[in-house]
Amino acid sequence: MQFSESWLRTFVNPPLSSEELSHLLTMAGLEVEEMDMVAPAFSGVVVGHVLTKEKHPDADRLNLLTVDVGQGQPLSIVCGAPNVSVGMKAPCALVGAQLPPAPGQDKPFEIKQAKVRGVASFGMMCSARELGLAEDASGLLELPVDAPVGQDIRRYLDLDDRLITLKLTPNRSDCLSLNGIAREVAALTGAKLESLPAPAFEQTGSAARAVKVSAPAACPRYAGRVITGVNAKAPTPALMVQRLERCGLRSISALVDVTNYVLLELGQPLHAFDLAKLHGGIEVRHARKGERMKLLNEQTIELDESMLLITDEKGPAALAGIMGGADSAVDDASTDIFLESAFFSPHAIAGKARQLGFSSDASYRYERGVDFGAIIKALDRATQLILDICGGEACPVTEVQAALPSRHPVTLRAARVERVLGIRFADGEIARILNRLGMQCTETEGVYTVTPPSYRFDIAIEEDLIEEIARVHGYENIPALPPRGMLSMLPQAEGQRPLAVLRQAMVRRDYQEAITYSFVEAEWERDLCGSETPVALQNPIASQMSVMRSSLLGGLLDALRTNLARRQPRVRLFEIGGCFAAAEGGYTQHDRLAGLAYGPALPEQWGVAARDVDFFDLKGDVDALFAPVGLSFVAKPHPASHPGRSAQILCQGRAVGWIGELHPQWQQKYELPQAAVWFELDLAASLASGVPQAAEVSKFPPVRRDLAVLVEEAVAVQTLIEAMYGARAPAVAEVALFDVYRGKGVEAGKKSLAFRVLLQDTHKTLTESEIDKSIARLVGALQGAGAQLRA
Repeated sequence: MQFSESWLRTFVNPPLSSEELSHLLTMAGLEVEEMDMVAPAFSGVVVGHVLTKEKHPDADRLNLLTVDVGQGQPLSIVCGAPNVSVGMKAPCALVGAQLPPAPGQDKPFEIKQAKVRGVASFGMMCSARELGLAEDASGLLELPVDAPVGQDIRRYLDLDDRLITLKLTPNRSDCLSLNGIAREVAALTGAKLESLPAPAFEQTGSAARAVKVSAPAACPRYAGRVITGVNAKAPTPALMVQRLERCGLRSISALVDVTNYVLLELGQPLHAFDLAKLHGGIEVRHARKGERMKLLNEQTIELDESMLLITDEKGPAALAGIMGGADSAVDDASTDIFLESAFFSPHAIAGKARQLGFSSDASYRYERGVDFGAIIKALDRATQLILDICGGEACPVTEVQAALPSRHPVTLRAARVERVLGIRFADGEIARILNRLGMQCTETEGVYTVTPPSYRFDIAIEEDLIEEIARVHGYENIPALPPRGMLSMLPQAEGQRPLAVLRQAMVRRDYQEAITYSFVEAEWERDLCGSETPVALQNPIASQMSVMRSSLLGGLLDALRTNLARRQPRVRLFEIGGCFAAAEGGYTQHDRLAGLAYGPALPEQWGVAARDVDFFDLKGDVDALFAPVGLSFVAKPHPASHPGRSAQILCQGRAVGWIGELHPQWQQKYELPQAAVWFELDLAASLASGVPQAAEVSKFPPVRRDLAVLVEEAVAVQTLIEAMYGARAPAVAEVALFDVYRGKGVEAGKKSLAFRVLLQDTHKTLTESEIDKSIARLVGALQGAGAQLRA
C-alpha cells in the first residue's frame, strides 16, 4: 500500500516528523517498507508567467521570452521548448538555482547567467524531466492558469511530500486505505481524526435499476445508484490526479478517477457502468458453464461456475470484485451511469484473479475483507465527487442485503493481559485503548466484553485483543524483565547424547531392538570372536549358555535365525548390552552397540529395483550415527567377517569397533541362505555427539581441482584422504573420491583414483598462485603416501 504523506495528514496530523511517523507505524505492526521523496532535491525554481515570445535573431529553434517571476522586473530568458506560448505558466529556474544532476552526473546542475547565441539569458524554463519529476522532456511543464506567480515550485506542487509504502500483513485489510491508516495513527498518537465532509447533494433524479442477488452468501450486500446527465469529458482536478499518481494509479477519466480515489480514501472498491450499455436489471450470480466475457484489460476469459458475476439480461457485465467488463465500460460518450458499491465475501473472490493470471486493486481488497458497514458511505462520497466534477443528477440508492458477517463479542480478562504482557494497566486504561481502536467494550469485575467494528476482520479471540493493546501501548514501552528461576548444570555432558537418543537414531535407521542373553555358547565365541578361552560360568543355566559373551554378534545371529525360521525375508536388528572379558585380577565389562542386517536393502516396493543389503549400506548407517564426530574405516580381517569385506572402525584415530560381511564359513555353518552384514561399536564412542563448532560461511566462489593418481592396489583410499587433510593445505574445504579405474592403461596390481578438491576462502577470492600452492602441498602429501600423479 503506497500513499502520500501529505494526503494522510489531511485526515490526521500528529506532531511527528516523517521519520517518527514511519517508526510509529512500523512498531505498531504496519511495517514501512519504503519512504521516498516525491521529487529530488533542487532549489531556486518558481512559478513563471510567460509575458512575451519572440524569435531568437540567430537561431530558428530558440525563442526570446520575457517572464514574470514575481520580482517586479520581468526576466529575459532564451528557451527552445516547442510548447512555450504567451500566457502559459511553467517552472522557471532563477540564476543560482540548483537543479537535480543531469544523467550520468553526481553534482547538482547550477543555473548561471549566460549568453545563448549572443543573447543574454537570466534563467531557464523547465520541463518535468529537468526537475526530476518525470521522463518527459518534450516541452515545458505546464502549470494551471491560477498558479501564483513567483511562488516556490516545491511548495506549489507539494514536492516535499513523501511516498510511504506499507508492507501489510493479510489480516490488516482495514489499513488498505488512507482513512484506515489515519484511524491507526489517531489511535496510536491521540491526534484528532478528521472525517470526510458529509454528502451535500440531493437525490433529484428518479431513475433506478432493479437489482437481484442470486448468490447471497457470496454477496451479502449490494448497492447501486443511477446518476444521470454526467459530463464524462470533464477534466479530473489536478489535486486528485496528483494524489492518485502518488499512490501508484494513473489518471484515466474523471468517472474512473473518482472510483479509484474513493478506493484509496475509504478502501471500498466501486465500479461505474455505462447505463446505456446495460440491458434490463442487474443480477449478482455465479457464472454458468460455457459463459465468456471481455474484461477492461482487453482479456477475454472463459468463466467457471465458481466465479461471481454482475450480469444484465444479455449476460456478464463485470467479474464481481475483480474487474469490470469492456462491453459495459464508461467512456467519453457516457451520460448516464450506474454506480456500484458492494460487499463480496472474501471466500468468493480469493484466488480468482490469480487463476486468471492477473490482479486488481479491487480483488486485493475483497480477498482480505472490506468494511461492509461503509458500503453506502463510499457510494455517497463517490456520488458527491462525480456531481462536483462531472455534474448530473443523483437518483435513489437501490440496495439488497442478506446476512452480513457477524462481529461476535470477545471476552478479555485484565488478569490475562497483565500475565501475557507483564504490565499492570491503570483502571480504565484498557477500555480507553480499545475505544481508540473503534471497539465497543463493557467491563465487569476485570472482565471486558469487546465487540470489534465492522472493518476489523482479524479480531476473534482474546489473544487478538491483547495484541492490539500491546500495539497501541507500544512494544518499546513494555519493560524487558529478565526471567527468574533456579538454574543448575545439566547432568548430561554437552558432548554426549542420551542413550534414549541413540536408540531412537537406530530406530530411525529402520532397525528393531533385540535383547539377548549375556550367556552364550562357547562355540560362538570360538567361531565369531576367535576366543579359545572365554569367560566360563561355574554354574551355567543351560549347556548352550556356558560362557559370558565378548561380542553381541552371536546373540544377533541367533535372533536372525529365529526370524528366518518364521519366514521373515528382511531383518534389521540392533542391541545395546554388556560384553565381558578376563582381566588381570578379575573381569571387565564393556558396553557395546551392535547391528545386523539381512535380506533386501529396502522393503518391497515398486519405486526402486530390489537388491540385497551390503557392506556399504551398513557403513552408511554407522557414518550417520557418528556424523557429529566423523569416522574412518581401515581394511582389516576379523574372525567373523569375509576376508575382503571387513574393516576396523576408527574415531579420531582410536579403534572403536568393527564392520563386515559374515564369513562364508559361518554363513554355511549357521544355515543362512545369504550373508548377513554386521557392525559392533564401543557404546561410549557411540554416545559421543561432539560439541557444535561454528564456522563462517564463505561468500566467495569455490574452486575445483581434480587430482588423478596411480597407487598400489593394496593402498586404501582413506589413507590418501587422511594424508591430504594432514597436509593442512591452505583454503582446502573438501577432498572426496569420485572415480576408481582399473583396466587398459593402468598397470596390473595398480588402480587409478581421482579426487575432487574444493578450495574456498572466507575472506577473499583465491588467486591462481594461492590455488597452485595448495595443490602442490596436496600432491606432495599424495606422493609421500605412495601415490603417483597420473599423466
